[in-house]
Amino acid sequence: MNGLMRLRRGPWEMVATLLIGLGVVMLMQPFWLILYTWSFLTTLAGTVMFIIVSHFPE
Repeated sequence: MNGLMRLRRGPWEMVATLLIGLGVVMLMQPFWLILYTWSFLTTLAGTVMFIIVSHFPE
């Protein structure tokens, strides 16, 4: 039962949403090319994480 409690949807959805937001900010900033380079993968990872986490129990 303890293992299932760690897989609650709420906190993990927040982490995934923040990761998506971070990727978008990295995409739009005009200063550092390395952030722009990794922005797509960051956004993609957040999106995939959100899709997976949305199947977790409440």
